[in-house]
Amino acid sequence: MSKPNRKRYKLAEVKEQFTEAVGGEDVEFELANGEVLSFPHPLFAPDEWSTAVDEAETNRDKAHAILGDEQYDKFVAAGHQDADIALLFLAVQQDMQGQVKRRPTRS
Repeated sequence: MSKPNRKRYKLAEVKEQFTEAVGGEDVEFELANGEVLSFPHPLFAPDEWSTAVDEAETNRDKAHAILGDEQYDKFVAAGHQDADIALLFLAVQQDMQGQVKRRPTRS
């Protein structure tokens, strides 16, 4: 017996809708010196990246996990502290939650 009003999601369309809703698959941010860095948006990040970020215990560990070594060095050289990445990551998560609550409508 079929369910009335049954909807089948197409994964590619769902991903596209969320990608547009949160502004892309990467998060870009500008350092105090004007340089732009990026990291994967948590919705689209590879499993290894997400695991490393989740398992990080200190702000420094989390900043390294989010940025990677090369970008972390640029981040510190620009005069930023590890807590800045924690604040940025929190802002991204809050923005993501707001966008997900206003999730694009199904087709």
